[in-house]
Amino acid sequence: MFSFIWSFVPTSYFIPEWLTLDTNPVDSLLQGLVGACGISMLCSLMRVHLFLEAESSSEKNDKETSVQTTPSPQRKPGLTGLLHFFLVTGVLAVVGSRVSSLVVLEFCLRGVSGWVTAGPESNKFLQQLLVQSQFSLGCALSCSLCFLHEGASHRWLCLLLAAALSWFLARQATLLLHHVLALYKLHSSQRYCGICISLLTSGRCLLPMLCRAMIITFSVAVVAAIAIINKHFLSATEALRFWTPLTICYTLLVVYMQEEQHRLPGSQAVLNTVTVRLGGLLVLMLTVGRWADVLHILVCFLGEASCLVPTMDLLDSASSEEEEDYTEYVNRQRQRRPQAQQKAHQS
Repeated sequence: MFSFIWSFVPTSYFIPEWLTLDTNPVDSLLQGLVGACGISMLCSLMRVHLFLEAESSSEKNDKETSVQTTPSPQRKPGLTGLLHFFLVTGVLAVVGSRVSSLVVLEFCLRGVSGWVTAGPESNKFLQQLLVQSQFSLGCALSCSLCFLHEGASHRWLCLLLAAALSWFLARQATLLLHHVLALYKLHSSQRYCGICISLLTSGRCLLPMLCRAMIITFSVAVVAAIAIINKHFLSATEALRFWTPLTICYTLLVVYMQEEQHRLPGSQAVLNTVTVRLGGLLVLMLTVGRWADVLHILVCFLGEASCLVPTMDLLDSASSEEEEDYTEYVNRQRQRRPQAQQKAHQS
């Protein structure tokens, strides 16, 4: 129905072809809504996870350390949070499926290489990676829906159902966060709330659950991304001419970003990483891409900023936990050295 109505709009007379959306505007808006709901649910569950970690560490140390490690419990006001949500929705709706696919492939390559090189610090790396994956997650959901519903007769209805389900899950995650921030300490001590007791006993499973969900989401998105990108090529030579510089560019960017993350603080390294990888992708699209791709990458800068800037407290929390773990390790080593020296003198 929407496609029939949209076919009568004379866009070709007023708007250049490279400025038009890849799909129906209603479909693009619903896909962006699903992506924004996924980002909202990820942020809420990450805040719950970091709050539970801070509470468990404060109980072990018998002192109040939750103020240092817990993300700020003050949520964005209702109107501000709603405007931010619709801003992310609009950005994801405008970004085309082709650029969304490129963002997904870049994030997967960066995530796999970082996880391989993280070693024993993989737990903290996963926390930081989940926070950094917000816009990439929205792009993954968007391009996956575009691929899975391509050619469907009632595509808008399927997307509407998916958007309604996503909105419900995101709302439940937000309510869970509000409940935990306000009542977890009381309910976990009194042990009469089923939600808080479940989080108290099995709260450690929250991060592995998020990781498994992200792996499944991005696995589907990678297949969809490769299919969407290859759809625009007419021959294998043209595809090879695109994939070769893309692979080389991504590999060099991953190596550079790994060095930057070890050299700079957490939040500053993340901002530099976003600028470098999107800037490199912009230069690549100027050489082998289309003008629509260049425009969509410029929109991606706004999308990354709108996702990362409000959640810098989550990155700082993960970085501070990593520093605290390193400090505890150093203190333990210092305590063991005098004991080892005493045993050596006694022997």
